[in-house]
Amino acid sequence: MIEQEVVKGKVVQTFEATIFDKLHTINPLNGRPSTIVLGDHVLMENGTGCVHTAPGHGEDDYRVGLLYDLEVVMPVDETGCYDETVVKDKLLPNPEEFVGKHIFKCNETINELLGDKLLKVSKFMHSYPHCWRSHTPLIFRATRQWFISVDDKPEGEDKTLREIAKEGIDQTEFYPATGRKRLTSMVENRPDWCISRQRDWGVPIAFFRVKATGEVILDEKVLNYTAMIFDMQGSDTWYSLPTEHLLYPGSGYKADEVEKVTDILDVWFDSGSTWNSVLKSRNYDAGKYQADLYLEGSDQHRGWFQSSLFLSAAVEHKAPYKSLLTHGFTVDAKGEKMSKSKGNVVAPAKVIKQYGSEILRLWVVLSDYQTDLKVSDDILKQTAEQYRKIRNTFRFLMANVNDLETILPYEDLGLMDQWIVSKASTVFDETHDLFGKYNYVQGMSTITNFIVNELSGIYLAVTKDSLYCDAKDSKTRRGSQSAMAIIIKPLLMLLAPVLTYTADEILEQLPTFLKGDAEDIFDMVYTPIDAPASLFEETYMSEARNQLSIIVDALKKEKTIKDTLELVIYTSSEKVQALDKTDAEDWFQVSKVISHDEANELGTFEVEGDVFKILKADKSKCPRCWKFRSSAEDCLCERCTEVMV
Repeated sequence: MIEQEVVKGKVVQTFEATIFDKLHTINPLNGRPSTIVLGDHVLMENGTGCVHTAPGHGEDDYRVGLLYDLEVVMPVDETGCYDETVVKDKLLPNPEEFVGKHIFKCNETINELLGDKLLKVSKFMHSYPHCWRSHTPLIFRATRQWFISVDDKPEGEDKTLREIAKEGIDQTEFYPATGRKRLTSMVENRPDWCISRQRDWGVPIAFFRVKATGEVILDEKVLNYTAMIFDMQGSDTWYSLPTEHLLYPGSGYKADEVEKVTDILDVWFDSGSTWNSVLKSRNYDAGKYQADLYLEGSDQHRGWFQSSLFLSAAVEHKAPYKSLLTHGFTVDAKGEKMSKSKGNVVAPAKVIKQYGSEILRLWVVLSDYQTDLKVSDDILKQTAEQYRKIRNTFRFLMANVNDLETILPYEDLGLMDQWIVSKASTVFDETHDLFGKYNYVQGMSTITNFIVNELSGIYLAVTKDSLYCDAKDSKTRRGSQSAMAIIIKPLLMLLAPVLTYTADEILEQLPTFLKGDAEDIFDMVYTPIDAPASLFEETYMSEARNQLSIIVDALKKEKTIKDTLELVIYTSSEKVQALDKTDAEDWFQVSKVISHDEANELGTFEVEGDVFKILKADKSKCPRCWKFRSSAEDCLCERCTEVMV
């Protein structure tokens, strides 16, 4: 005080500020008693450390006021001017002169009224909240509001609303799992929910209030009458119709005795009640309450997820959802937020126009939604290539089952056919499980890897010979066709939710024995493949195939051969001998696999101790199947001769 020159003299004695706690002073302007309180929010860095406290005009002051049970005086209206409170409570001398005047313009007048009671006047700069639109300083006002008490018990419950909400979180699945901790923390620490706002538009808090007492009329018949009018004419009638048209005739009140509550509902109350409007109103065919899934950005733990939870807990005493999924936000290829000023916006409408909606949906499931999703023209081009691979695989499968009428039983299939069916069964089950857990990126990675590597990269490539060159009804060809037919339908069903138009297009061309009575893709249901584990030695055979490809690449560079069909493989491997003779040839894509030794090998390799020799075929190229098994170049091989008869 001395340093600030508020008073003069010297310090004679120091003592704890607590001796002033709850003492009273007299306000020099109006003679009202004022209580001295201690506030931890007041610091000594600026000023004297002694400040006035106005519980009606600041959060810190309000909280201190709650501790000391201070009266909340709020004489300022929504325009920032003094209202009739200054007259009613006699807050200022000649209070009528201040009514309607802006509070900032009255400071000098009030200083003059203080006279010699004013010890010092000074001005200093400090941080103060401003409106982000008008850039003008804000005035804090404590006004009467509507609240939902989160620590009270709903009617008929022995637990508080907060406790019910926390139980709802415990019973909810979260994707990703970290969302549970985030939402729980917010529910545990949130204050009571203020659901009222003062705006000129919005959903009204449709209550009547008695003018004389300020009492709110909570009569069920009055409320039902208003609700009936809203159902018939909409909630805007609260503003457009006079009180006498809205007030229930049997309420016992006259229209001029009551007034409408002019507050509106917090918009989070609106969005938080959508579960009731959509799932329980019977106005929509949207499924049953509770919702299977709520999906939104990670910022909605503070918003929609939480407001929905509390309203459902209050009314239904449980969460409105069974699971919550939160995702990141779309950014450019560099991970930067999209903005028009940067010119890095990738608009969905433009993507659909350029690539089609299938590519956009495929990009979504190929992206890890738990983080921010990167998108750019290059990324979309890569996605289009992946789509093309999927589409071409279906075209190949369908083209090769078009003359199939009956699918062979699993046990009648060749060992390699059994392998691809068993492999598909495992992959499809894993993908279906991942999709069921909303793990789309890993699910799509699993199924696309299968399509690119095992299905298209190996099986479809190695079965071309039997599909195109064997007799139409040969067991080998029908076995390959059957394996493809078994795979098509579940593969289509897994991809249908993503590539819906493509799936419907495929269904139109699908053979009747596969699609049955389905008129569109939504009539079909995913059914897993029931196949036992294959006896095909995948690891062993894949290693042998890889070892062969290394030698083949070297032979091609040396221009010793142009194609693997020029080769013959010798091996005494029991795992290769277990295969059908044709399957072994197709797997390695050579003209023959023999078990007797021959000289003049072009290379050798070993797999698990088994020796493989690579030999040059000693016969001519068949003009039909291109295998080197003909007696002369203008003659068909024995197999092709039998087929062509």
